[in-house]
Amino acid sequence: MMTYKGLPSTYNKDMQEDKEPMFDAVDTLTGSLQITSAVIATLKINADKMKNSLTGDMLATDLAEYLVRKGVPFRQTHHISGAAVKMAEDRGCQISDLSVADLQTLHPAFTDDVSAVWNFERSVDNRSSIGGTSRVTVEAQIALLKKWLQ
Repeated sequence: MMTYKGLPSTYNKDMQEDKEPMFDAVDTLTGSLQITSAVIATLKINADKMKNSLTGDMLATDLAEYLVRKGVPFRQTHHISGAAVKMAEDRGCQISDLSVADLQTLHPAFTDDVSAVWNFERSVDNRSSIGGTSRVTVEAQIALLKKWLQ
């Protein structure tokens, strides 16, 4: 309504055409929600299979964040972390199998405490911002959605 009120009286665009993208979005969202509902209703989670699928390269961002906490700028840590992943791939091992000495060839900020990075549960719980993956954040989001649905 405010859009119409703010238009000059000589504006001669057909105002019917401005609603079509909104109707398309509603149709797309309706279809997506139906698909999502069906997927969730038939979803079977195999926790063991999921856990066995975890690989060290999934923690590359955590390795970059480790270096950021050591004072290295992220624009550098991103490349260093990528180099660590490449080193592990070239050696045919997991990134977590690289020694501190191996990692120090990439940057001197690596120390013995880097081993704390190779913890998947800690990685998930470190993402505690709104919409993050930490258990507390997810439980808060679930509670908010349950309240919204009532």
